[in-house]
Amino acid sequence: MEQPAQIITVADLKKYYTVGPNTVKALDGVSLDVKSGEFVGVMGRSGSGKSTLLNMLAVLESPTDGFLEIDGEPVGILSERKRIQFRRNSIGFVFQSYNLMPQYTTLENVALPLAIRGVSKRVRDELAEELRGVIFQVPGITEPDGSPHYVTADEYLSGNVRRKLRQAQRAAEQDPAFTVNVEALTAAQPKDLDASEIEVRLGATWIDKEYIQQFMFELLEPPVYARRSLEVNYSEFTAEWNISGKNSIPYNDINARMTYGTDCANAYKILEDTLNLRDVRIYDTVRDADGKEKRVLNSKETTLAQQKQQAIKGAFRDWIWRDPDRRRELVQLYNERFNSTRPREYDGRHLIFPGMNPEITLREHQRNAIAHDLYGGNTLLAHEVGAGKTFEMIAAAMEGKRLGLCQKSLFAVPNHLTEQWASEFLRLYPSANILVATKKDFETRNRKKFCARIATGDYDAVIIGHSQFERIPVSRERQERLLQEQIWEIEDGISELKASRAERFTIKELERTKKNLKAKLQKLHDAARKDDVVTFEQLGVDRLYVDEAHSFKNLFLYTKMRNVAGLSTTDAQKSSDMLLKCRYIDEITHGKGVTFATGTPISNSMTELYTMMRYLQHDMLKRNSLTHFDCWASAFGETTTAIELAPEGYTLVGR
Repeated sequence: MEQPAQIITVADLKKYYTVGPNTVKALDGVSLDVKSGEFVGVMGRSGSGKSTLLNMLAVLESPTDGFLEIDGEPVGILSERKRIQFRRNSIGFVFQSYNLMPQYTTLENVALPLAIRGVSKRVRDELAEELRGVIFQVPGITEPDGSPHYVTADEYLSGNVRRKLRQAQRAAEQDPAFTVNVEALTAAQPKDLDASEIEVRLGATWIDKEYIQQFMFELLEPPVYARRSLEVNYSEFTAEWNISGKNSIPYNDINARMTYGTDCANAYKILEDTLNLRDVRIYDTVRDADGKEKRVLNSKETTLAQQKQQAIKGAFRDWIWRDPDRRRELVQLYNERFNSTRPREYDGRHLIFPGMNPEITLREHQRNAIAHDLYGGNTLLAHEVGAGKTFEMIAAAMEGKRLGLCQKSLFAVPNHLTEQWASEFLRLYPSANILVATKKDFETRNRKKFCARIATGDYDAVIIGHSQFERIPVSRERQERLLQEQIWEIEDGISELKASRAERFTIKELERTKKNLKAKLQKLHDAARKDDVVTFEQLGVDRLYVDEAHSFKNLFLYTKMRNVAGLSTTDAQKSSDMLLKCRYIDEITHGKGVTFATGTPISNSMTELYTMMRYLQHDMLKRNSLTHFDCWASAFGETTTAIELAPEGYTLVGR
């Protein structure tokens, strides 16, 4: 019987390291033989030299002394260049960590050794064919070297799958190889909603203004001569609806003055208020004891007008689905805009967390949340209190750095929790290199030095308090650019409103906002530049974690709605500062570098959910024309009117 060939021969192998004046003997006279077909395990205590021996066998290091032969090749005496060639052609590695290159796709990681060895593109294409269904080529996107761009199935078959399907279908017409994309995406399409499952509210901005005008004419039946002056307009910038000619309606128009309107507010004015998500208010002008005029709510006329408003809303709900062609078109539009997304599922079971305290075991939902943070976009950890959000963020930051997804993570936490966070960090990762801010570090004389330590130090994480985070400024150039962009947008909006002859009140509000922004811009210009200030962009931070993120919910928003509970048009400086920094992180990470954690994402108002989306999903809101709050509210919410008692009487408040 033929004896198995000897593959590995090790004789009296030694590896010594010099550490200062001392010599460490990692291996001291190890000998072993491995024959073809054998499975060999190496056991020993920690520090006994197991890893060093494997590095020798893998030709990653050269021995100090002794003999090492692999497959007949005396690798112990090879030059560095020849060792590289030998590793490339003859050695396979299975690391404790998977050591994938994060900048490459799954296929590129698999094919990289083949490409280095000079394996032809044909063979690599065969590999791609074998991975069909596990990875997908993205149509229309190529790598910098011109090769196809591949992504994993869970990434490709999630997100806006309707748009991806159309792209795949167009690509398949030119290249049949994309047929597999079409088949997979077709199976991943969400179930279409029908008209009975869709609630359309009067004022929803995804409804074309032509339909609103059609409804207005069919419901109110204005005379032919009046139709020429009646026109429904919509401003995308301000999300403002306007009905021109609404004040020229004759008093003998029954529909406008009685059926759906009142003597004080005709149906067209009520319809305009409804489109703008406002409850109708009727005010009387009276004189006080000093002879000064003031406006007083006419409760009787207001109640009557609001009854007419509810009648118009009901008529719209009955009308919108009545016509089959209109129903088919609107259902298709709704499914395309709001029912196109398939959530991505994240599975963290494969994560191994090198360097983590072995006494701590993360739960399944924590592993999945970490996978979401690593592989998805900006993340909101909204688990309830005690679910382990702290460990999730710490582990995500450490894994992100180990995998090369980020270089320096900054944790903004409540001021009184900085030391507790540091303790939890080191409990989970005892060997982590972290920098923790103290109160003294951000005193005027110490702040520059501390920020310089952040910028120049190679830290796994930097932990600072919320108030300290606010005191690290964004560069003046970035602030100026943002303010100038806002001014230009408002100027475009004012021009648009003037062209559509909108209400003077709305134009004045925008002009007031423009004036305030110009004042802020001028203040920035006038401020003396401090060249020694370390800005947020200079810290080298490319990952931002915010604990108790609900502390930043008071973010300014522009809305046409009035007296609605939870709506704030005031601006907290720390919230504006957070938005600026989130936008910066978005720019350098393509929307993948911000993580918020809070147990109470919504505590008082649905507005807080919109605020969270502004921080974390700004690009998504922009793509779907939902950056204006009123657009978002008209699509996903509805105001109701309630009566709240006040010392002087009662007040109508929207909710």
